[in-house]
Amino acid sequence: MRRPKSRHFRKKQQLLEEEEIELLDSWIQSQKPDSGSNPMSLPPLGSNAPLGRLDEESFSRYAGATRFQQLPISQKTKDGLRQSKYIKMTDVQRASLPHALCGRDVIGASKTGSGKTLSFIIPVLEKLYRERWGTEDGVGSIIMSPTRELCGQLFDVLKSVGKHHNFSAGLLIGGGEDIDTEKEHVNDLNILVCTPRRLLQHMNETLNFDCSQLQVLVLDEADRILDNKFQTDLNAIISQLPKCRQTLLFSATQTKSIQDITRLSLKDPEYVSVHDKSAEATPIRLCQTAIIVPLDQKLDMLLSFIKSHRNAKVLVFLSSCKQVKFVFEVFKKLQPGIPLKCLHGRMKQEKRMGIYSQFCKKDSVSVLFSTDVASRGLDFNKVVDWVVQVDCPEDVESYIHRVGRTARFSSAGKSILFVMPSEQKILENLQEAKVPIKPRKVNTKTLQPVSGLLSSILIKHPNIQHLAQRAFITYLRSIHVKKDKEIFDVKKLPIDEFSASLGLPMTPKIRFLDPKIRNKPVAGKSSLPESYTSDKENLLENHCEEDPIEKVDLNDLWVDEDEGFILTEDTPNLGDVKTPEIEDIRLASKVSKKKKKINPHRPLGTRVVFDDECNELPPLAKIADADSGNASFFVDQKKKAENYKRMREELMQADKEDKLVQRQRHREKRIKQKRKWKGGNTEDDNVDDLAGSEGEGTRDRLHKNAKIYFDSDDDNAERKEVTDKSISVHEQEELALKLLNSMHS
Repeated sequence: MRRPKSRHFRKKQQLLEEEEIELLDSWIQSQKPDSGSNPMSLPPLGSNAPLGRLDEESFSRYAGATRFQQLPISQKTKDGLRQSKYIKMTDVQRASLPHALCGRDVIGASKTGSGKTLSFIIPVLEKLYRERWGTEDGVGSIIMSPTRELCGQLFDVLKSVGKHHNFSAGLLIGGGEDIDTEKEHVNDLNILVCTPRRLLQHMNETLNFDCSQLQVLVLDEADRILDNKFQTDLNAIISQLPKCRQTLLFSATQTKSIQDITRLSLKDPEYVSVHDKSAEATPIRLCQTAIIVPLDQKLDMLLSFIKSHRNAKVLVFLSSCKQVKFVFEVFKKLQPGIPLKCLHGRMKQEKRMGIYSQFCKKDSVSVLFSTDVASRGLDFNKVVDWVVQVDCPEDVESYIHRVGRTARFSSAGKSILFVMPSEQKILENLQEAKVPIKPRKVNTKTLQPVSGLLSSILIKHPNIQHLAQRAFITYLRSIHVKKDKEIFDVKKLPIDEFSASLGLPMTPKIRFLDPKIRNKPVAGKSSLPESYTSDKENLLENHCEEDPIEKVDLNDLWVDEDEGFILTEDTPNLGDVKTPEIEDIRLASKVSKKKKKINPHRPLGTRVVFDDECNELPPLAKIADADSGNASFFVDQKKKAENYKRMREELMQADKEDKLVQRQRHREKRIKQKRKWKGGNTEDDNVDDLAGSEGEGTRDRLHKNAKIYFDSDDDNAERKEVTDKSISVHEQEELALKLLNSMHS
C-alpha cells in the first residue's frame, strides 16, 4: 500500500513548482519570437547548447529548438514526452510551439501525419500548469474534433503526455457513456476533448456547466469544423465562451477567411504553414496513381484489386454509409480470401472503436470499407499499405485527407483513385494543387464482371437487395448534392448500367432527380450480365470453386515491365482490341434492359350485364327507368332512393346485432372476473346473482358476513357456526349469561 505524502513533502513540492513556473514565465517572455516570424528559419540549437537561465538577466532562446527538452516547458511534460518516446520535433512543431507557448493565437497547417497533435497538446498542458489550474477552477481548455474516433485518439495522446500532471480530463462524445453519467462529472473536469454537438448538448442541458474561465480553445481539423455542417453548433458554442482566451486551429489545409477569424475572436493569429512552399502537398513517400474506371465497372475493379493484394492492409473509401454496408455484405459472400471490416457513422460507438482497434493491429491483414469518417486525423499506427478511393472525393482537400491515412511520418504508402470518364477534371485540379498523381490505364484482361454473381446473391438474400437499392440511390444523391457540377454531373452517369452492375434486376426510382434525366436513354453497352437467364446459384458455386482471377499474377502493381493490373503507355489496352472471345462476351452481355411501359392505347375492359335471356345490357340497366327509352343514361331516382333506404336499414340492423354480441361478450368477461375475485366460493353461488349490481352486493356480503364461533360447555359438543343474523335476541341473552358464568367459574 502506498503511503500518503506528508504535509512537509507537499509544501516542499509546491515551492519547487512555484520556482519552476517563475523561471518558465521569465524564460518565455524574455525570448519571445517576433510576431510573424518563422522559428524554423533560425539556426537550429545544438544538442549541447545551454538551456534555461544563462545568467541573472539572460536566458537561452527556444525559437529554433529541435528537441522537446530544449523548450521552456515543465519537467512533468518533459517526462511524459520522453516516456511516450517523443524526442525530436517535427517541422510543424518547431514552427508553432514557440508562438503557442507564449500565448499567441495560431492557425497551423501541415501535411497529414506530420505531428499536429502535440502542437496543441503541449501548449494546453503548459498554460494550465503555469496558471496553477485545479479541479475547483472548472473547465480550463476545450479541444474539439469533428469525429468520435479522432477525439478518442487525441484523448489517448493527452493521457500519455500529461500523465504526470494533476489535471482532470474527460472524453465527451456521442454514442458512448450515458449523458446523465457525464453530467455528474463534467463540472469537475479541467480539459474537455469533445465533438461539437456533444459539447453543445452539455452547454444546453447540464446544470451549472460553466466555461467562463476558459484559457485555451483548440479546433483540430479546423477546416471541417468551420464548414457548413457544424456552423450552427459552432456559433452557439462560441457565443458561450469568453473572448479573452488563446485559440489554436490546426488542419492539413489552412484557413485565412476573415469571417472565420472574426467568428472565433482571433487576435493577430500566427499563420504557420510549413509545407506551403514544398514541391508536393502530400507526403514524399506516398506513391499515388489514378485509373479511369467506368461507373458500372467499379466493383469489378475493386474485387480484382483486393484479390491481387491479399497480403496488404487496405483502406477503401466510399461515398455513403449504405454503399459501405452493401459492398461489405456482398464481398463477404464473394469470399475474396482476406478478412473484411466496415466503418461508418451509423454504427454504435462501441462497435466503431472495436473495429478501429482491430484494424490498427500490425500483425493482421484486412480490408476496411469506410466513409469519410476515417479520412481525417486518424492514425492507424503506420499499418495502412494501400488507400483505395472507389468514389471520387469532393475536392482536393478531401483527397489529401484520405491519402494521408498512409505514408505517415517516415513510413511509405500507396494510393489508387478510381476516376470515371466524366470526372477526369479532378486530375487537373490535383496536379495544380501540387499532388503528384500519375494516371494509368487498366488491363481489362485481369477483370471479371461480378454483376452476375451479385444478382445471384440478391436473389438468395432479399435484405442485401434492399441494401443494393439504397446504395444505388445514396450514391446518386451524393453526386447530385456536390457543388462542382463540372466534375460531378448526374446527367453524364450511365444510371441503368450502374443499377445492373449492382445486381439489381431493374433500375430503382430516383425521386430527387428530374424525370427527364431519369428517362434519358444512356448510350453504350449494358453491363447486365447473361446470368439473369441462367442458373444463378450454380454460377455462384462455380465462381467460388474455380476463380480465373487466381491465375493472373497481380501482386506487383508497380512493375511496368510486367503485364500486370495496370498498363503502361506501350501496353495495348484490350478494351480497344477485338478478338473472337471478347466479341462473344460482349454480345452475350448485350441484353435488353428497357422497362416494359404500359401502352396508353391498349383496349380497356368494360363491365357487361346480362338479362335472363343472356342479352347484353348496360351496367345500370337494373335500376334504370324503362320508360325513359335510354337505359344507359337515365336512372330512376325513386328506385335509387329505395335502394339506399334498404341498405341503410340493413346496416342499422347489423349494427344492433353487433352491439348485442359485444354486450354479451362484456357481460361474460365481467362474470369471469368476479369468479376470480370470489375464489373457490364461486362454484356454490348462483351465476345469475353475479351479473350487474346484484353480483356486487353478493361480493360485499361474502366479505361482511364473517363467521363467529362459540365454545360449548360440554367438551364433547361440536363447534357451532353462528352468524350475527341467525341469532334472535333471546338466544343472544342466553349466550351472554353462559359467557359470564364461564368467566366466574
